[in-house]
Parts: sequence; C-alpha cells; structure tokens
Amino acid sequence: MIKRFYSPRLVVFAKLTTFAQTAFATAFALNLWVNPSLAGDPFRNREPHPIGDQTEAAFKAIFQQGNYPAAARYLEQALSKEPNEPLAYAMQASLAYGNKDWAKLDTYSQKTLETGQKLIPSDPLRGNLYTAVGHFLEGAVVITRQGTVNGVPQALSRLRQVYEYLDKAEAISANDPELNLIKGYMDLLLAVNLPFASPDQAIQRLEQNASPQYLVDRGIALAYRDLKRYPEALEYVNRAIQTTSDNPEIYYLKAQILKQLGQKEKSQQMFQEAIANFDKALTKKSQLPGDLVKQIERERRSAVSLKNPG
Repeated sequence: MIKRFYSPRLVVFAKLTTFAQTAFATAFALNLWVNPSLAGDPFRNREPHPIGDQTEAAFKAIFQQGNYPAAARYLEQALSKEPNEPLAYAMQASLAYGNKDWAKLDTYSQKTLETGQKLIPSDPLRGNLYTAVGHFLEGAVVITRQGTVNGVPQALSRLRQVYEYLDKAEAISANDPELNLIKGYMDLLLAVNLPFASPDQAIQRLEQNASPQYLVDRGIALAYRDLKRYPEALEYVNRAIQTTSDNPEIYYLKAQILKQLGQKEKSQQMFQEAIANFDKALTKKSQLPGDLVKQIERERRSAVSLKNPG
C-alpha cells in the first residue's frame, strides 16, 4: 500500500470513477435477514459468507453474462428483500454512473456507505471493506458534480478514507479473496497511471488470493491492455472467455486488445480478428447499456478503417 498521497492521485481518482462498475461494484455484504442456506458466496469455497440471493443473481448477470436488464430486475428485488446488503446499493450506484444518472449515483453511494458502516460491528472485515467502497463512490459523486479541480479537497479526503478502511480490512484477513479482488483492481489501476507504483505486485495479489477467477483474469487483461503489453492481455482475456463465454463485454475487451496489437504489428489479420470480436459483442447489444453499444460500434468502425485505409 502506498501511504503517501501525491497530486497525481487526484487525476487517478477522477479516472477511478469510470472504474466503479468493474471493480467496486463487486462489493458484497453480509445480509443478517437471509437464511444462509438460501444465499451463495461467489468468492469463497470455504467458510462462505451469506449473500442475498437476488443480489448474487444481479452480480452474476453483470459479470458472468453481461446482461444489464436482467441485473436491473434482480437489483430491484434486492432493494426490497435484502435492504441490509451494501452490494445492492454499490451496483445500483455503478449502474447509475454508467447511465449518467447523478441523482441516483448520489443516493446509492450514500446507502452503500451507511450499510457498510452498520456492518462493522457484526462483520469487521466486510464492514470495513464496504465502508471503503462507499467512500470511493461518494468521491466519484464529488468529482462528477464539481469536476477534478473544484472537487480536489473532498476527493483527496475520500481517497484517504478508502485506503484507511481497506487497510483495516486487510489487518483482519489479509488473504480474503473478496478483499484482494477489490484491492487488487484498485492497485492495478494506480499502477497503470502512476509511475512510482508497480503493477507486478498488484497482479500477484490477484493471482494468489483473489476470486472469482474470471474476474481475476479480466482484471489482469485490463491492466496489461492499459500497460500496452498486448500478448499478455490476450492470454488473460482468453482465459476469461473460457469461463464467461456468454458475456459480450469479454469479446469487446478482446477486440480492443486485438485492435491495439494490430496497430502495433501492422497486422491485417489482427484487425480482422478484432472486427470479428466486436461483432460478437454486438450480437448481444440488447443486453448492454446504450452508451456502451455506441462505443463498441465506434471502435468497430475505427478498426475497419485501419484495416482498409483510404
């Protein structure tokens, strides 16, 4: 953990707002009102924590299937049946961010923080973890509303609190798979954007202690993509495809990697493979957010123009 806070982190915090959907939307909570036999835990094979079944279903809809309408339906049920589970609010906040619904982002960010704090006495590990997620989301609200410059003081304060509570959670169980997934994603993003942070340590954290595996592979693929280490990125995105082959977002990620690799190697074959993966992602565009579909279509057109210049 990097303890000192430099001004570049303010820039990174702004970038972290776009990271909420793939990293901190994975924050789950202990539901005190659900019978453990009716809930599942996607992180732990041993000593699982009970998670509300509607929230778990929403998680799988997003991260295994890339099906956002289905996730929205599950989350609607979760808010009424599982009101003490921060994951429901965290995912709602991240979906609101993706939809540019700033009022809902504010509301669900506050609820994530509140339910995380309430969880600390009964489950200090997860309570501290979700409190960190809540502070992160509230920081995203500040940056979104006030901009990077005007929101600097509050954003920096929130970022400090994120790490404070992550450290508290780590002191309780350093090898916890859920903690290491969330913290690993954050550390990877920092490593990609800050010159004094090492991505290797963050990747090692994910590989050794994080779970579920398909999100580990996806996170590492994203990191290698941003580090412009495209062969490694391709290796890990292919691993993710093996376990989440129904998720159109995985094919979109693979298409991005192939497109960049094609530019680097000046390979028409890579461009063609990239286009094929963009197309595969778009076969399920009805289950993706509209803005994401438009982005995929723009990047596909760019790949076509690179393949057929002039």
